[in-house]
Amino acid sequence: MMRGNEQEPSLKEKRRCAMKMPPPAPSSEGAVIKYVCGIDIGSQCCVGCICRPDKSVVIKSITFANAREGWQIWEEKLKQLDAPAGEILIGMEATSRYGENLYQELEQRGYVLRLFHPGQTHHFHQQRGLRAKTDRLDAMTIARALLSGEARMGYVPDEQVTTYRELVRLHTQLSDTAASYQNELQALVEAGVEPLFQLLRAQPAAHYGRPTAKKLVALANQSVSSGRARAGRSTSLRILCDQLEHTQANLARLNTEIEQLLNTDPGVKGLQQVPEFGPKTLAVLRAELGDVQRFSRIDEVIAYGGMDIEIKESGLWKGKAKLSKHGSGLLRRVLYMSALRCIHRKESAFGASYQRLVQRGLKKGSALMAVMRKMLAVAAHLLMHEDEEYDRSLVCGSAAG
Repeated sequence: MMRGNEQEPSLKEKRRCAMKMPPPAPSSEGAVIKYVCGIDIGSQCCVGCICRPDKSVVIKSITFANAREGWQIWEEKLKQLDAPAGEILIGMEATSRYGENLYQELEQRGYVLRLFHPGQTHHFHQQRGLRAKTDRLDAMTIARALLSGEARMGYVPDEQVTTYRELVRLHTQLSDTAASYQNELQALVEAGVEPLFQLLRAQPAAHYGRPTAKKLVALANQSVSSGRARAGRSTSLRILCDQLEHTQANLARLNTEIEQLLNTDPGVKGLQQVPEFGPKTLAVLRAELGDVQRFSRIDEVIAYGGMDIEIKESGLWKGKAKLSKHGSGLLRRVLYMSALRCIHRKESAFGASYQRLVQRGLKKGSALMAVMRKMLAVAAHLLMHEDEEYDRSLVCGSAAG
């Protein structure tokens, strides 16, 4: 019964109200979510905003330091909400180390957390036709992506996988640095330091190790360039050789830690039986794939590694089929090097597979990519079935072929 001058709302007004006030969405933990937050992570500062499930803004985007004193400011805002931590959903972008500590801090306090791949935020931003891109807008975009229900949640690795990632990524960085030093040394040595030139000419670049670096340091301390800029080049040689030796020493330490980690990890028992997989390859597979039990099929692992085929067509135009290259570039790099090493080994099952594909008329590059997919598929199978032993027939029977 309506009172006084009150009138019953029209159907149009009812629909508008219904659109503005959708029911609160439950979290996967079962609690009803009363507030949704988006946080854009930066190395120095973060930006956060808070919305209700009806998309109304409770707290506009605020900036706080990406440090404990800044987190406390953000948590004070969260505590002012009329909801316990388990009813507050917070979305963050996966930005390597930058957001890791804040994520752990909020997780320990009981908030419901979701991790986004930055590409998802960018894609959602483009879908909405938003032209401007700022940290404040990104925080709101993350919150709205959560509310849309369209976002796929990111993977949060456990302690062991995080340790693998830390070690193999630093190992890769130092390996690249050592290679850079070697290239610079080669260029300087070719300018006229004969003892160093003879040593490097006799030493394959792939076999530079600490003994070679020590010899280079000793020779550089006794040698000078015979060409132009003698003093400058002599100083450069000594410093580069010293840097190379220290980098090789750190790589040796990392190798020891990686081997120790592998020896205490029962999950790599099957992988260790694959002769084509060395310690670095094993560690990268564990680091970049993480918990493979979250995948339901092998082809999902192939796509996660960016080894799936992407085809683009429009009308009469047909593009070339190529790898999607999504996911970890380090994983593809290690698989490429492993495949390259095995294709000429007669005893290698992967090498035999490569030769068969080439004999059937497949281009060498495409055959190599197929071998990489087989390697990834076999690795995923052995990680999913920890108690299963490696069987060469997996290479022929792999779904990745």
